[in-house]
Amino acid sequence: MQKIFINALLVILSFNSFAQNEQAFVIYNAKGKKSSYKKLLAASKENEVLLFGEYHDNPISHWLQFELTEDLFKSGVDRLSLGFEMFERDQQHLLTKYLNSEFTDKQFVDTMRMWPNYKTDYAPLVNFAKTNKLNCLATNIPRRYASLLFKKGLSVLQALPEEDKAFMVPLADFIVDTSLSQYKNLMSPDFHDGGVSMVQAQAIKDATMAYSILENRMKDGKHLHFNGSYHSDYYQGIVWYIRRKAPDMKILTISTVSQKEIKKLDKEHLNKADFIICVPETMTSTH
Repeated sequence: MQKIFINALLVILSFNSFAQNEQAFVIYNAKGKKSSYKKLLAASKENEVLLFGEYHDNPISHWLQFELTEDLFKSGVDRLSLGFEMFERDQQHLLTKYLNSEFTDKQFVDTMRMWPNYKTDYAPLVNFAKTNKLNCLATNIPRRYASLLFKKGLSVLQALPEEDKAFMVPLADFIVDTSLSQYKNLMSPDFHDGGVSMVQAQAIKDATMAYSILENRMKDGKHLHFNGSYHSDYYQGIVWYIRRKAPDMKILTISTVSQKEIKKLDKEHLNKADFIICVPETMTSTH
């Protein structure tokens, strides 16, 4: 399955509208200096939690996610585990059953609330974990609860039965710092203009993913987490919530950005992450 995915990507790139010498991506460091996948891999080996921020429909993000997972595993890092924003905490038992070969591929897809690009973008990662017996975490809050918070406020979540609240960050410890730039943007008319309720809905996703990582990451192991870039850009979101509880944890962030020209990183993307994958705006989408 993994080789099929990689071959398909190569076909996509070969038919894209790039000039013959055009690059499909460039990796930069936080300061905007050109870096490399080799340096990204080396830095990944030195950190405990790796937050790989993707564009959900970008093939370069997904290809490099698989390459990084495979290379970390082959390098012999201790107790590598994977985490997914795309899977919700109430689905963990289904994910575990699949990893333990208690479900067929079809049963797994049919019983999970899959994203539309699961088969092309996330199945290669899950199946790599299954083959190599890596632990996988469903880290996100069930979307129905984030939607409830957005529509009716935090008090509605607080009134839920305890068995429901087990699928989210403990609410007694849930705080939102609305001064963070990523949350401020969500209240801007130029963004979603969703107000405080939009920020709270975003924050509870970030907080729950951070809680899931800290709660389930194997001791002294390395955790590679896949999430939308916005959830970890500028060392906010998931990063902020992890550092609230574990300030000394060694965290590496990766972001994906899109530009018309990729030969130089635009100023607006500086300091978004430790490594920034810059792809052309014309890049083919996976869905």
